[in-house]
Amino acid sequence: MATASAARGGRRRPWLRIFFSGLVLWFLTVVVTFLTGNPNLVPTLVLLGSFLVPVTFVAWAFERRDTGEITAELILNTFITGGVLGVLASSLLESYLLHPSPGLFFGVGLIEEGVKLAALAWLTRHLRVKSVRDGMILGASVGFGFAAFESAGYAFTALFTERGLSLLQVVQTEMLRGLLTPVGHGLWTAILGGVLFSPSTREHFLLSDRLFVAYLAVSLLHALWDSMHQISIMLTLLLTGSPWQYNLLARGYIPQPTATQVQLITFIDWAGLMLVSGIGIGWLLLLWHRAPRARPPTVSWRVPTGRPAAAR
Repeated sequence: MATASAARGGRRRPWLRIFFSGLVLWFLTVVVTFLTGNPNLVPTLVLLGSFLVPVTFVAWAFERRDTGEITAELILNTFITGGVLGVLASSLLESYLLHPSPGLFFGVGLIEEGVKLAALAWLTRHLRVKSVRDGMILGASVGFGFAAFESAGYAFTALFTERGLSLLQVVQTEMLRGLLTPVGHGLWTAILGGVLFSPSTREHFLLSDRLFVAYLAVSLLHALWDSMHQISIMLTLLLTGSPWQYNLLARGYIPQPTATQVQLITFIDWAGLMLVSGIGIGWLLLLWHRAPRARPPTVSWRVPTGRPAAAR
């Protein structure tokens, strides 16, 4: 009995082992890279830092799967294939469709959430059972894959500065994005995955009014997250702006904020991010707990998955 209990205890929470092992390896890579200045270690530094948190959360979510159809192979496929397809498709669409405008961030949200949702639907179309919780787990996998590849790009870009290569910028970028990753892409696509899977079957995905509203709402949360720094600057100017600052703005110059304004911008920025995150987390938890008694949508359209009924 004791042996069986110990064996079960040893198998618990593998995501913790993944996280702490990866964290130690990343820290060692940071130290050795700074000590030696070896540029060959930069890819290791970027990849470990960018993938550590996303992989950890996917492993944590995998332990909470609802059916036996959610296998490690499927999780890996949605994480890598879904993430890469999402990054590539969003890059193409944003390059050709978006231009500087007041609605730029909302356009980014619509595109990125749309391509992740499409990738999720394509990669999971043949599942026999489409439960809400499995949809959330697989959606999170696609979202975290997207976040991992996107973070790797940001970290690589941060390496190059006007003063030359900056390893410190890479480390700072990876630490910040690692802290914020759990309340970003993975969270938003998990919500959409749960809504998508809610009324769907093996033969059909149900495109419902509920899914459309959820897509717009998640895209709005995404847009608010991306634009929060600009929002905090605008609010700070409205609350504490001086005439000389307004005069500079009217003449097309950007005024330097005062020390007090810098503090207020930082406070509003982080408070706004916490608010957006809180809304997303609350929505996710509500969806998770209501999953067993999810009601069918009011309006819906059946979209064939390409899997014939006879294949059941």
